[in-house]
Amino acid sequence: MRIKTVLVTGSSGFLGINLCRYLHAKGYKLKGMDVAEFDYEDMKPHVDFYRGDICKLDDVRKVMKDVDIVVHAAAALPKYTTSEIFNTDVEGTRNVLSVAEEFKVERVVFISSTAVYGIPKTCPITENSVLSIIGPYAKAKAIAEQLCVDYRKKGMTISVLRPITFVGPERLGVMAVYYDWIKRNKNIPIIGSGKNKFQLLDVEDFSQAIYLCMIKPKSKVNTLFNIGSKNFTTMREDFGEILNYVGSKKKIVPLPTELILPLLRVFELLNISPLYNWMCQIASKDVYVSIDKAERVLGFKPKYSSKQALVRNYQWYVDNLNSFKSQGVSHRVPWNQGILKIVSWLF
Repeated sequence: MRIKTVLVTGSSGFLGINLCRYLHAKGYKLKGMDVAEFDYEDMKPHVDFYRGDICKLDDVRKVMKDVDIVVHAAAALPKYTTSEIFNTDVEGTRNVLSVAEEFKVERVVFISSTAVYGIPKTCPITENSVLSIIGPYAKAKAIAEQLCVDYRKKGMTISVLRPITFVGPERLGVMAVYYDWIKRNKNIPIIGSGKNKFQLLDVEDFSQAIYLCMIKPKSKVNTLFNIGSKNFTTMREDFGEILNYVGSKKKIVPLPTELILPLLRVFELLNISPLYNWMCQIASKDVYVSIDKAERVLGFKPKYSSKQALVRNYQWYVDNLNSFKSQGVSHRVPWNQGILKIVSWLF
């Protein structure tokens, strides 16, 4: 049987490298594409990497040759500018889909986000739940999803995955703020009582879902799936698990939403905090998706609970603390804590 070639866009990112490792273990040939350098020494020999921009049609054409499957994970995240988000997440996706059609790629897996659901009014969120767009990132993802629907009508097989917030090895971003506070033996403030159910997802389990979309019959995967962990509890209990893991006597400290949300919004507008509006708004809400469809159709079986995913991520953070790159706005680097670094001394 011929070994298939998979192109992973955004291969240098948090999801990209974890997915490359997962698919390499499954025996696939791998191509990677990213605007950032692919600097993972363990995978350099196994990924045919092209440093290019999905926003440039010629770059996409150069890397698409001899590709069987595309996993389109490249994206400009919420901390990017609005123009960067729409250019990358909409026009970049348009380029990837059009070139994949041109080169007759067998199937595409598009990585969307549960951000398109906004602030959930009821849970669990299903694939049929009404979208509620908050901010340019969610809007761009919704538009990109519609592009996927349009290209399906042209005969392409395109799986769209909406993952809940996912963590694990290589994940930094805002999680690095939380881990830094724990490492410095601080109490951990959370927005609201912490009694809300807040689902997470381990990146290895997410990679499993992507892989299943690559191997299951086209008639089954040519649709939309929510992806999340199977086992999760409350925000307070799950995020407090790392304090238990490290044997800390510090605590999770609930903060009243009516006081803290306006303050965090001011910090965001002044650009002195890494926490953005949608993230703050959902932190005190029940946020969890139904994975029934993924379980039934794909045979998706999450390995890690939310607690285990957080502990895995934290241990990786501690083990690699001295190797982190400079701060930025992607998930692969720590975010600048800004005023939160000063606030941490109060806890």
